[in-house]
Amino acid sequence: MVEEEAKSLPMELSEKGGVENNGFVQNEAFDDKESDTSSQEEMPKTCVVDVDPVATEEQALKPYAGMPKEVLLKFSSQARYRVTREILFWLIIAAAVVLVCATIAIIALSPKCLDWWQASPIYRIYPRSFKDSNMDGNGDLKGIQEKLDHIMYLNIKTIWITSFYKSPLKDLGYGAEDFYDIDPMFGSMSDFENLLAAIHDRGLKVIMDLIPNHTSDKHQWFQLSRNRTGKYTDYYIWQDCAQAAGSVTPPNNWVSVFGNSSWQFDDVRKQCYFHQFGKEQPDLNFRSLAVQQEIHDIIKFWLGKGIDGFSFSAVKFLLEATHLRDEPQVNKSQNPESITAYSQLYHDYTTTQVGMHDIIRSFRQTMNQFSSEPGRYRFMGSDGDEKEDIEATMMYYGTAFIQEADFPFNFNLINMKNLSGNSIFEAVNLWMKNMPEGKWPNWAVGGPNAARISSRIGKEYVNVINMLLLTLPGTPVTYYGEEIGMENIAAENATFPEKSPMQWDGKVNAGFTEGNSSWLPVNADFQSVNVEIQMTWSNSTLNLYRELTLLRNNELPIHRGWMCYIWNDSNVFVYVRELDGLDRVFMMVLNFGQESTIDLKAIVPSLPSEAIVRLSTNFSNAGKAVNTKLIKTEMGEGLVLEYKTAKPVHTMEAFQGNCFVAEKACYSSAFNLLYVNC
Repeated sequence: MVEEEAKSLPMELSEKGGVENNGFVQNEAFDDKESDTSSQEEMPKTCVVDVDPVATEEQALKPYAGMPKEVLLKFSSQARYRVTREILFWLIIAAAVVLVCATIAIIALSPKCLDWWQASPIYRIYPRSFKDSNMDGNGDLKGIQEKLDHIMYLNIKTIWITSFYKSPLKDLGYGAEDFYDIDPMFGSMSDFENLLAAIHDRGLKVIMDLIPNHTSDKHQWFQLSRNRTGKYTDYYIWQDCAQAAGSVTPPNNWVSVFGNSSWQFDDVRKQCYFHQFGKEQPDLNFRSLAVQQEIHDIIKFWLGKGIDGFSFSAVKFLLEATHLRDEPQVNKSQNPESITAYSQLYHDYTTTQVGMHDIIRSFRQTMNQFSSEPGRYRFMGSDGDEKEDIEATMMYYGTAFIQEADFPFNFNLINMKNLSGNSIFEAVNLWMKNMPEGKWPNWAVGGPNAARISSRIGKEYVNVINMLLLTLPGTPVTYYGEEIGMENIAAENATFPEKSPMQWDGKVNAGFTEGNSSWLPVNADFQSVNVEIQMTWSNSTLNLYRELTLLRNNELPIHRGWMCYIWNDSNVFVYVRELDGLDRVFMMVLNFGQESTIDLKAIVPSLPSEAIVRLSTNFSNAGKAVNTKLIKTEMGEGLVLEYKTAKPVHTMEAFQGNCFVAEKACYSSAFNLLYVNC
């Protein structure tokens, strides 16, 4: 039976049409029959098997790794591969479009990042008193470089070094003999370049002083001008003076800042020159374009060296009225011949003249030429010094269309005549309510021409003043030594009590110099008031200062949020810092008077019943909960309270006139980013 089936199989195939199957193996019976009949009968017609060749090829060939181009192309043209490829392509295109649109939206909605001069406090150094490196008793540039780690320790990124130009030092360097050189007392140009490199290596920025109003009478320009040499003839302000019986009659009644006539007779030129300050500091003639160009060249020189900004001082004195009329007397009944003090005249013709702001704006334009490189914006500050005219000070900000100073330095907190919660509020509010919209505030509580905090208002208020300085909106400026609570020196005949040497440790000369003496005596309290010992005390002024700078750097509401006044009286000043989108609020309760108890929940009903003490001038209070109905503060005590709320103060109608924001931003917790359209 099996043999019959085997014999019938090739016969069935031969009867079908198809391709010849030469590889088919027949059984033996069929082979015998075929050989016997081959000569007698014709072979049957070959059958053709109906098989799809493409299907056969597909069955035999599948995609595999390393296939050649020809095979790959066969598969890539098939529908199932082509459609998948096209879907993936358009998905990638769509994703790219979405990503680009999202990026554009984020950029468009993101607020302007704070620049370096906004993001960090500024540490102001008087170089002669900071650190002596060569044992001559005078601080120098190498000494500053030795102590850069201290700046880093304070969490500060910007240093402001006061004048160190070559100078006879009649006014401690503010009358330059050469704007292009370093005074040998402070070192060499090589020392400055090394200091600058070290500052930038640490990621810090440096600002330096420039006083364009006047020079020293030793300056080469003045020597050439008094001899009427070429273009220098009119570099200074010269006028004929009447002479009689050996005395000189000045052209008018103008008085210098230091007192007595602002005109000085010169024996060489036989004329009087004008000086707003000391007679050794003749005023430049800024109505001369050549003089203006000289100052622009000086700016370019130092910016080319790599400094990050300038503080322009005494700029309100740049121009004087050309008519030379007498200035009006404050007391009209006073004998004109008895006027010798600066305060006895209204200085209508010697300060803030028309065209003065144009000159300052031209300085800004020159600085902008060096600000085009990303991350290298050059800061410009100015010394408005308009104590009685806040509107005149605000003009130094420039306008919405014309840039001037990034900010005029604010000395309201220094110029206060008495200390109380109300006086602090008035000083802060005066600046904030007059500052042009969109501008950035700044604050200072000390400087080289003002008594130190401890001596001006008392040791017990040092910490609370620093707390105020570092929690207000804007850029705080700290004068060296204020971070440890240094005092004026009490030595007899101390000419510059606020410029005493920095107190680094409890060793001889407070670690300021290894020499036998210092240019000014060190304060007698240096063994208990110094950097080294305060680093070891948890509740020291230095450690509180560090904690406050960390808080300012890390908390967005304090860094760039709203400020709203809550309360002020003779003892306390209370304000909040908050940011749209964040439910976390910081409230400062600062005591500048006597012991006080206040019910803040009665003032702001939406306050939670308790708040946490984030920082206190008394470190033992940190972390404690306080009842907002009964907040008690001692004399000179400061509290930074933290609480959560769904209703921030700046959205309340009752406080609308008490809230300010400079660089408005809103926080999105969903995306963890800031945006502008709140």
